[in-house]
Amino acid sequence: MRLEPLATFHVLLDDILDLGDTQWGRRRVVPIIGGSFEGPRLRGTVVPGGADWQVMHADGMITVDTRYLLRTDDDVLITLATNGVRHGPPEVISRINAGDDVDPASYYFRLFSRFETGSPQYVWLTRSLVVASAAREANAVRYQAYTLT
Repeated sequence: MRLEPLATFHVLLDDILDLGDTQWGRRRVVPIIGGSFEGPRLRGTVVPGGADWQVMHADGMITVDTRYLLRTDDDVLITLATNGVRHGPPEVISRINAGDDVDPASYYFRLFSRFETGSPQYVWLTRSLVVASAAREANAVRYQAYTLT
């Protein structure tokens, strides 16, 4: 088994909507307002309208749960759902939350990605296990996705 580069994703985010503490943790919704992705077999734009329905846990860890839509450069629509975690030392997480530019090597941010499409040209995505290493920017998330082969 090895990792094969799939694409680099740059997902643009709107302001965090904080719902407050719930029985599962502090619920936050982060609207997705656009972006782009590019790789050897996959490139295009992120369609505005998705969101990350994340939970911030008492220890500072965030559970990521996104769902959004991609439009390939050949005009095919693909849904993308990611699940993952982000955690790190409290001082690093504070800097991320403040919008600072933080070295992604100083915290852990990993994702599992699932795709869905009706296009025969991209059905291979729905049959692939995809993992990613991510970095939080002030108003975006950037991640490198890899297919497990």
